[in-house]
Amino acid sequence: MITGPQMRAARALLGIDQRALAQRSGLSLPTIQRMESSGGVVRGNVDSLMKLVEALDAAGIELIGDDAASTGGGRGVRLKRLAARSDGGGG
Repeated sequence: MITGPQMRAARALLGIDQRALAQRSGLSLPTIQRMESSGGVVRGNVDSLMKLVEALDAAGIELIGDDAASTGGGRGVRLKRLAARSDGGGG
């Protein structure tokens, strides 16, 4: 799932504070603070965890798990690439 350090890194990439993440996810500020204080995998009820992950996903955050292919290994976060926009205009 997601770790406290991943939450902090995701917020840093988005340039938002804990209060903004709480608003985006529909969770309380104390819940976000408790989740982020975890040194490992965040513990919480499934509904809260899903709200958090969905809010980060909607903001463009991709969570990278331990099993993801990378040269350095380990968990992380990254911003998703924006899909190429088409303005529909010709020449």
